[in-house]
Amino acid sequence: MTDFSFACTGVRADPYAAGPTLVFRLRITTAPDKRVHALALRCQIRIEPARRGYGSGEAAALHDLFGERARWGNTLQPLQFAQVSVMVPSFTGETETDVVVPCSYDMDIASGRYLSALEEGEAPLLMLFSGTAFTGAGGFQVEPVPWDREAPFRMPAEVWREMVEQHFPGCGWLRLPRDTMAELLAYRSRHALASWEATVRALLDAASAAEPPPPDPAWAGAVLPRAAERSAP
Repeated sequence: MTDFSFACTGVRADPYAAGPTLVFRLRITTAPDKRVHALALRCQIRIEPARRGYGSGEAAALHDLFGERARWGNTLQPLQFAQVSVMVPSFTGETETDVVVPCSYDMDIASGRYLSALEEGEAPLLMLFSGTAFTGAGGFQVEPVPWDREAPFRMPAEVWREMVEQHFPGCGWLRLPRDTMAELLAYRSRHALASWEATVRALLDAASAAEPPPPDPAWAGAVLPRAAERSAP
C-alpha cells in the first residue's frame, strides 16, 4: 500500500468566489519514485478548541457553545467544520493542490460562532483524509488511502475575518422563520422603508418610544435644605 503523507502549508480567503470560501494549500507526499495516476481524496476538517487558550472576551463569546470556563475540561469537544472532495491529478513523489472549502456565516452553526468569537491568534484545525488512489508504473492498481492519514493546521483568525469582510463588509447575519420574514416584509412595505436596516431601526425606535419612563426616585420633588442653611434647633 502506498504510504501517503499530508501537510497543509497555508490558507487564504478566495476574493473571487461567489460566496465565502477558504482555499487550503495541501502538500501530498509519497516515495520519490512512486507514480500516482490520480487521487480521489475526501477531506474532513474539524476544529479542536482544546488546543489553544482564550481571553476573557473570547470566553464570554463562547459561553453558549461551551458553558462556564470551569466546565471547559469536559465541554471543549471537536467541532465539525467542513467535508469536501478533491480530485488530485497525476504526480510522482510529491505534489501540491488546493482544497476549496465553501463556508457559511450562519451564526446558528457552531463552527461559524466559534471562529467569529476569536479575537486574535489561530484556530486549531485537524484535516482527516481518506479516499482512493490509482497507482502503478505500467498499468494501474486501485488502493485505498489509509483512514489514519491526517494533518494538523493552525489557521490565523484574521483569515476568517478577511473572508467574512469580503462578502459581508461591516455586517452581521440573521436567519428568521418564513412567517416572521413575511411580517417584516409587510411592515417594510407599509412604511415604504428603503432597506432592512431601516426596517429594523424603525422597529427598535418604536419599541424604545413605547417603553415607560423609569420611575422617579423617592426624593424627587422634595425640597432639600441648602448646604449653607442651618436646621432649626
